[in-house]
Amino acid sequence: MEQSTHQVSRQLPLQQLVVNALCELERLRYGERALRRYRTVWRRFVAFCCAMSLGDEYSQAAAMQFCDTYRIHAGERLELGDGWRRHLPLALKVLADFARDGCLERPFTDTRQIRVPVGMKKSILDYETYCRDHVRLRLSTLYRRSGQIAIFADFLGTRNVTSFDQMQAADVSAFVVSRYCLKAKTVSSIVSNVRGFLRFLLMRGILHLDLSQLLPVIHVPHDATVPSAWDQELVVRLLNVVDRTSPKGRRDYAILLLAGRLGLRAGDIRALTLDDLKWDTATIEITQSKTLTPLCLPLTEEVGQALIDYLRSGRPQSGRREVFLTLTPPFLPFRESTSLYYIVKHWKELAGIHFRAPQRQGLHSLRHTLATELLREQTPFHVISEILGHTTTKATLIYAKTDVETLRTAALDTEETRHVD
Repeated sequence: MEQSTHQVSRQLPLQQLVVNALCELERLRYGERALRRYRTVWRRFVAFCCAMSLGDEYSQAAAMQFCDTYRIHAGERLELGDGWRRHLPLALKVLADFARDGCLERPFTDTRQIRVPVGMKKSILDYETYCRDHVRLRLSTLYRRSGQIAIFADFLGTRNVTSFDQMQAADVSAFVVSRYCLKAKTVSSIVSNVRGFLRFLLMRGILHLDLSQLLPVIHVPHDATVPSAWDQELVVRLLNVVDRTSPKGRRDYAILLLAGRLGLRAGDIRALTLDDLKWDTATIEITQSKTLTPLCLPLTEEVGQALIDYLRSGRPQSGRREVFLTLTPPFLPFRESTSLYYIVKHWKELAGIHFRAPQRQGLHSLRHTLATELLREQTPFHVISEILGHTTTKATLIYAKTDVETLRTAALDTEETRHVD
């Protein structure tokens, strides 16, 4: 992959801006189907500006006029050949970003498309071995860290850096700048992992200068964001739409209840085994994958019945001890890297659920919803901490931000909080 050398600005002729933007998408290895979509929208945009005498340079006003003219209206049925209009808003946003910044970055990187220079592969493999054998990272953490290091190596390759000993301070700084489109929490994680890798290279003598000192420290407050919670009526709609006569529905219904009624994390649901279900005591007893601490939760009648229904009539015959298996042969447990988001997404779309404002909508948001409801019922913080498996009540206090009245109560009742701690 070659380094992008396009110097893009609003002053470029619109046609040249589009050509450069397409080259940038090709540099990022967008697929032919995606390229065709962008090419179609942008070609029509250029023709529109020409026909309407809107000038030869990109302008936000021209983009808005084009969007207003061709946007899809509620209830409108597209005619043959008008499918490109579905992609109009995103395509114009990407072109606007390119006109403003002169570069583009994928919001999500397909790790299968990453090309790590050959001269860097051994160092990365050595680092993975070090993290696994000496740092004792969990597999999921190691997987994320390795992916971010691979992205870093791929970026260096675009700057014609073929081995880590060729790396300069400017290369490290440029990589951090290139992550501008990501959230602060994500950038903080990337910078932290790259910093650890650079220190490893220094320790191994591959680097002779400590480039890790050049990386900024990005402070992200623990409670900087408000947890996403569902309205209870939406949770009811979600559960009611699940087809509990099919193997998929039986499995997914049990998973949704474990998250929404007991607050289990996706990692603990994935790892849940038949041995963790204590039917004689009506409890679920696990070691949490995140904190490695034990957790015992009541196996309520609702959750227990859903599990029994799945185990008897939905779970494939298998010698595996994990409770939840995939639906197709060879019927394996979920991969450790999956968040189970698609399970919520599937039934949410069937239920026609739409949120009033942007928020997280995955399995973890159901855990947030449970915590919020418990707070509204004035459940003591230490009890909620025990249910959610938090090691301290500090992690639980963030859920008070989702409810103003609860937050006001928590702020006034400082004596109770002091005793809980």
